[in-house]
Amino acid sequence: MKPARFAFVLLLLASMTGPHFAYAQRETPAAKYPEKSIRFIVPFPPGAANDILARAIGQKLTERWGQAVVVDNRGGAGGVLGTALAAKAIPDGYTIVLVPATHAINVSLYSKPPFDAVKDFAPISLIATGAYMLVVNPLLPAKSVKELISLAKARPGKLNFGSAGTGNATHLVGELLKRMAGIQMTHVPYKGVSLALTDVMSGQVDMMFGSISATAPQAKAGKVHALAVTSAKRSAAVPEVPTLDEAGVPGYDAVGWWGVLAPARTPAAIVSKMNREIGAIVGEPEMRQWLQRQGFEPTSGTPAQFAQFIKAEIAKWGEVVKASGARLD
Repeated sequence: MKPARFAFVLLLLASMTGPHFAYAQRETPAAKYPEKSIRFIVPFPPGAANDILARAIGQKLTERWGQAVVVDNRGGAGGVLGTALAAKAIPDGYTIVLVPATHAINVSLYSKPPFDAVKDFAPISLIATGAYMLVVNPLLPAKSVKELISLAKARPGKLNFGSAGTGNATHLVGELLKRMAGIQMTHVPYKGVSLALTDVMSGQVDMMFGSISATAPQAKAGKVHALAVTSAKRSAAVPEVPTLDEAGVPGYDAVGWWGVLAPARTPAAIVSKMNREIGAIVGEPEMRQWLQRQGFEPTSGTPAQFAQFIKAEIAKWGEVVKASGARLD
């Protein structure tokens, strides 16, 4: 064999044993996908809304596909650690991750996040949104949003609101209210929603925004007073509670959301197949009713729509984070 041809053959063999060839050998055609179990990363500890949603969706996917969808809780750094793990996974469709609204918020909270929230992922589907509910201590002399705004303007910086932590969505929806209503309030961060809610009930702090699943039972028991929900439309879980837009803050619309991503470069055909399956699951009447009872609003859409939604959320919360001065570096 001539030297030039021999060198070419060696180069070809080397390329066939490289990582790209190895990945190509492992790639599963969409028609046969999935052929083995799927890891579903939840970048938060067990028990929270993220975990509950992932397990519900994962169980349904397992039933439909006959392959186990295994939830892998990887909490830490507000979801950053587990999401970074997903970003670095092999893009073969066998690793997916459930991300909440903090996926878009963290872009602005960290100066050097370990992944690009847009470029390092292939969006699969949005699965649910969820309004937050503004609740106040029953003894606070404000029984409506308009009365609360008037009170805050009369006492600049004197009223305080609790949250599940600096930079958390429950913090930033409060910052958005301050900005849109033109009021000053003092933020009091806690290590979790339950601790903040306990202090609202006792009167240690005046108010907070929390998930409906956490705050509605306390409101019904009279331990807090519900003033409004943050979504553009009323929540099916608490239809008697007005929206902030209805209650006196025109245009206010901020919700928590949850969606599923895969690593970037996951085959488009597999992403499309996942999208169809998840959309079908979320559309099941039984699943819709279950989600609504938990305070979620089921939703879906195409991967492209989810991608645009994430970009819009990054821009929206980037402005709020900048105005609040919140940082987590």
